[in-house]
Amino acid sequence: MAAASGQNIAVVVSEIATPSEIDTTMPVLAKFYGIVIRMFRVRGMPARFHAIYHDAELVVEIAPLRVVQGNVPTRIAQLVLAWARTHQAELLAAWAALLHSRRPAAIGPLD
Repeated sequence: MAAASGQNIAVVVSEIATPSEIDTTMPVLAKFYGIVIRMFRVRGMPARFHAIYHDAELVVEIAPLRVVQGNVPTRIAQLVLAWARTHQAELLAAWAALLHSRRPAAIGPLD
């Protein structure tokens, strides 16, 4: 999946949501160093989030924490994984909220 900009996200998410539903379907959880962390629910899939940086995207499973796919620069992937390790419990809570059709809480940036 090569989605990165808001336009590309709309194209990818359009398979599961209309453009007006994108904000609630794939809410922003955090922003830091130009990286935007978003998550959308997919029942039956492992808990995961998307880290979007310029025209690149990284998909990361939360437990166990691992990169599923992506094409971000190595340093960005390292920052995202460091952030995810620090906020793993909050990411799992966000996933649970989405599975129950609730908006997840915002998560702090990388310290």
